[in-house]
Amino acid sequence: MAVALRRAGEEQIRRRRRRPFLFGDHLAATAVPPFNGGGVPYSSDPRPPGALWGRPGEGGGKGSVPLRLPGGSPLPLHRHPHHPGAGYHRRRLRQAPALLPRPLPLRLPSPFQEQVRILSLGGVRSSSSSTADGDAADESGSVSDGEPPRSPSHCAELERVCKVVEELFAADCSMEAVLDQCDVNLSGLLVVDVLERFRHAHKPAYRFFRWAGRRPNFSHDAETFTKMLFVLGRTRQFETMVAVMKEMGEKGFLSMEAFEVSIKAFASAREMKKAMGIFQLMEKHNFEAGLDTFNCLLGALAKAKLGREAHDLFDRMRGHYRPDLKTYTMLLAGWCKLKNLSEAARIWNEMIDEGFKPDIVAHNTMFEGLIRGQRRPEAIKLLELMKAKGPQPNTCTYTMLIRDLCKGGKMEHAMACFREMIDAGCVPDVATYTCLLIGFGNAKQMDMVGRLLKEMQEKGCPPDGQAYNALIKLMTNRKMPHDAARIYKRMIGLGIEPSIHTYNMMLKSFFRANDYENGCAVWEEMNRKGICPDDNSYTVLIGGLISHGRPEEAHRHLEEMISKGMKAPQIDYNKFAADFSRSGNPDVLHDLAQKISFSGKIGVSNMFMDWAERMKKQAS
Repeated sequence: MAVALRRAGEEQIRRRRRRPFLFGDHLAATAVPPFNGGGVPYSSDPRPPGALWGRPGEGGGKGSVPLRLPGGSPLPLHRHPHHPGAGYHRRRLRQAPALLPRPLPLRLPSPFQEQVRILSLGGVRSSSSSTADGDAADESGSVSDGEPPRSPSHCAELERVCKVVEELFAADCSMEAVLDQCDVNLSGLLVVDVLERFRHAHKPAYRFFRWAGRRPNFSHDAETFTKMLFVLGRTRQFETMVAVMKEMGEKGFLSMEAFEVSIKAFASAREMKKAMGIFQLMEKHNFEAGLDTFNCLLGALAKAKLGREAHDLFDRMRGHYRPDLKTYTMLLAGWCKLKNLSEAARIWNEMIDEGFKPDIVAHNTMFEGLIRGQRRPEAIKLLELMKAKGPQPNTCTYTMLIRDLCKGGKMEHAMACFREMIDAGCVPDVATYTCLLIGFGNAKQMDMVGRLLKEMQEKGCPPDGQAYNALIKLMTNRKMPHDAARIYKRMIGLGIEPSIHTYNMMLKSFFRANDYENGCAVWEEMNRKGICPDDNSYTVLIGGLISHGRPEEAHRHLEEMISKGMKAPQIDYNKFAADFSRSGNPDVLHDLAQKISFSGKIGVSNMFMDWAERMKKQAS
């Protein structure tokens, strides 16, 4: 009998799963039309679009869910008689509950008529894990296109000064004495550009900054001090950074830009107490820490994937600042970065309850969060809802979906979405085309890559530096260094200036292919063009030199890297020490061990010490 009852129950569940859901007439106005998406697929979902039902047991009446409004009473949405019962959802434990904003009923007062709401998601598994995005490093603080162009004489003076700083600092000579004799025509713009050139190497940058401050007929201003703060924050030299800020306060050079640079630097390093200390410093120097500054801190925390810390800070400071739409958007971005969609949904609800109407930025943030959280069905439903109720999807919205489809290798669907984007009146930008270039490149459809590049030129949307970097990275990953070199030459021929990321990928491409000569040629060209190597540059170069059995050259660049204040790289130190020990010079390894110990790699330092002792015993 028990077996028969169990089978009858299973049969009833199967019937319920096959039964189509029908909207009631009273909800017809809020139904979301099915998304064809030009053929974009998504998994079948027996739940009603928009997740109108929420969690079992919620609400004041049986089989209903309250729809809360600011200042209003709950509106029950009655369960359709054919909708599967609550027990059905409890049994299907592996089915993730829907996460989708839905429009409020059309009979509501006009201020809320077009707003969208996300029902709370008690059943969504939150994930605080994050994966590397592979994004390029933040290049904020570099010379922007809006600044006045540099004259030829200024550029010549910049190259002369940078050459002196680079060569004499590396040789541990008296850089300041030589600069004194060079009769440098100092200006604020020159100091800013030199600091920008050495933004990855805080030691030579700081020494030059101090030398310039001691020169007669020159004194630092707010701009040069702020640039020095940027370099110190980027390299996480926080003690020196705080000292510079104190000096700026004494000289009256503190500004809102300086405070924001410091807040972002501390937040990116997860130094919450120091970031909050900036607010106290602002009050001390009679700066009003307004809502914009607070939003800047929340945005920096969100970017650093500190969504929980951002929300805790928001709760603590709720009485000091009246949040606006940007505040909630920053909080939303923080949870979406962590793929914690249940918290993101709660923030969305709170934003609606506070009377804010989410704009296209908030919608795109939620859309990207759904895609990052591998909730493409709900993301597509949100896209359809935006098309039906607004705000209308823009180029950024479609580009995020195209990027996700390309990442999954669904190029036919990506092109269908691309065509739909054009039909909707959204003009593709370079970022859109770059996603397709990478997708077709990974799919080894190089004919499509060529066609897209041609189309970009014809449509007046030529590839920029990031697009060419993406193509070079593609060739590097496919171990095609000479194709990467051809793309690099084409990039140069079109007048696009390579960035540090371009050179790093070219270095990696040649050293991966065991092409030592061309790898070194890239390094020399970097120096010739005045590009200051960063940590990744040195790591690739030193690793390549070690793999090619050139420990002496690797040692020279390793010492150079550490002398600039950079951390010792992650390389094969065992092979390096073993190869270097054949030269029979234990003192060199002993000195290197001491220098590496200062950079925090105690294990590597001890290993070098052991090799040095072995070499001494063998020599005796």
